[in-house]
Amino acid sequence: MAETAKIISPNKKVLIPDMEAGCSLADDCPEDEFKKFINKYPDHYVISYINCTAGVKAQSDLICTSSNAVDLVKKIPKEIPIIFSPDKNLGRWVEKQSGRKMKLWPGSCVVHETFSEEAVLKLKLMHPDSEIIAHPECTEVLLQYSDFIGSTSKLLKYIQESSMKEFIVLTEPGIIYQMKLKQPHKQFFEVPGVDGCSCNACPHMRLNTIQKVIKSLETLEPEVILDKDTIDKAIKPINLMLELSK
Repeated sequence: MAETAKIISPNKKVLIPDMEAGCSLADDCPEDEFKKFINKYPDHYVISYINCTAGVKAQSDLICTSSNAVDLVKKIPKEIPIIFSPDKNLGRWVEKQSGRKMKLWPGSCVVHETFSEEAVLKLKLMHPDSEIIAHPECTEVLLQYSDFIGSTSKLLKYIQESSMKEFIVLTEPGIIYQMKLKQPHKQFFEVPGVDGCSCNACPHMRLNTIQKVIKSLETLEPEVILDKDTIDKAIKPINLMLELSK
């Protein structure tokens, strides 16, 4: 996302508190390997989820978010075949919602891949009146149990509008803090990972601590640097997303 900020504002200084605070999903789609993949399907239109590297964005025709992915896919003419990257789980969900079969890059998010099916079922037994809500990056089997599936912003909106009082939350557990702030009278249950440990928080995001933010602001480092060619190529699918989303 820091790279995306730099692509959108190339003349501004973009900092990230910890250069190691990347993304497992982006790491799962190396740009060199992705280039080989899309070269096998030269007639395909390439749509990439925004959680990918600048190099992958530069090879894409259109960028999407989890909020607008379905709507954008529906806007592509049916006769045009589509490659969707890098999240296979999000891709499968978009396929079902849009009715479009796509060629999926086999990537995934380490957080959403590690939720335990058994733990979900146990929590549901313990809290039968709860609803299961999930981000579409979760595995297909978990989405089948879910009462509501949506992006982070849509999950937040849903828990505010729902009359239900208890929710089992299948997404990065940091969002539960925001949910509690918005609906303090409701209960939100975090789902453990497959190892039984309730610690499947994103290890990358946790690297950006308050102390590192302060240091970054004081030193104006580390700075995100991208070459002009990558920026010029990557901004096109981002701008197209913004135009089609109006």
